[in-house]
Amino acid sequence: MIVPQFWAEGRAHASRDGRSFTVRRFGWSDTSPADAQANADARAAEALERILAGESLRRREPKVPYNGAAGVPIREEIVARHGDVIITRNSYGARCLNTPNVLFADIDFAPKSPPPVGCAIVAPLLGVGAVIQWLAASPGWAIGLGVAALLAALPVATWIGRASWRTRGDSEGAARARIERLASDHSEWAFRVYRTPAGLRVLVTHRQFDPNEPAVREVFAALGVDPVYQRMCLNQQCFRARVSPKPWRIGIHRHMKPRPGVWPVRPERLPERQAWIEDYESVAVGFAACEFVEAVGSGVVHPEVAGVVKLHDELSRATSGLPIA
Repeated sequence: MIVPQFWAEGRAHASRDGRSFTVRRFGWSDTSPADAQANADARAAEALERILAGESLRRREPKVPYNGAAGVPIREEIVARHGDVIITRNSYGARCLNTPNVLFADIDFAPKSPPPVGCAIVAPLLGVGAVIQWLAASPGWAIGLGVAALLAALPVATWIGRASWRTRGDSEGAARARIERLASDHSEWAFRVYRTPAGLRVLVTHRQFDPNEPAVREVFAALGVDPVYQRMCLNQQCFRARVSPKPWRIGIHRHMKPRPGVWPVRPERLPERQAWIEDYESVAVGFAACEFVEAVGSGVVHPEVAGVVKLHDELSRATSGLPIA
């Protein structure tokens, strides 16, 4: 896992057979801006050489923070360091815990359909029928169908809403069953289970894991973990957990400035970014990112994992009783 302190962009240019080639690449360093620039220049020169040799490569590297940054370290502001655990601020402003060897896995429940869907489906259909009848010079039928649309919308919406809640409950039950089954198949394994706004979070405590090892793929497959998260664990060689609320879930609908929130930002834009962060943190203190539910399995907590468990629970306020967001 690499989360660099310094970033730079390098540029390499060449002309061949009447064609011009300009390549840009990012560089990084934990030492100094100069080292980051040297790394960027070297990566740009290497990419240019490969393009001139006939490889099909992007001329310009996309500036992305985490998701989708294949082959490039996590590009987020470092908020704090705790040994080999690094806390970063992601592109929409929340804090995230990044660890090279403590396995986190989030399980998302099936999306919930809002009750108004019933109104959106039934009322227009009956309304179309009313229009047809009106065009056929039958106003009595039109009025009747219009009233029927209004009367049918509410119970259908309620039915859809209850069905969606049952689906969510079934999703949680299925997720909990998968965790129990995994623990049953591996009697020495241990898990801490947390509830998140969208599902469950599983923290494996009995030992440390390398993101590349087969056991990690087994856990992800058994729990039904999001494929994007699985891919990013491999790309970034780390595991990750959000430990502060999503802004829009706590009433903050303004985007973090400047947009997009990819680190670093120009020095003259830092004050507006900091102002947004101060507003966000003043509200976030009243919310948790997840809620501890139960421990499953052997109950073993590896000594090197124990510190990450404690840090995660403190930062996420998992045992605070606060609303999760």
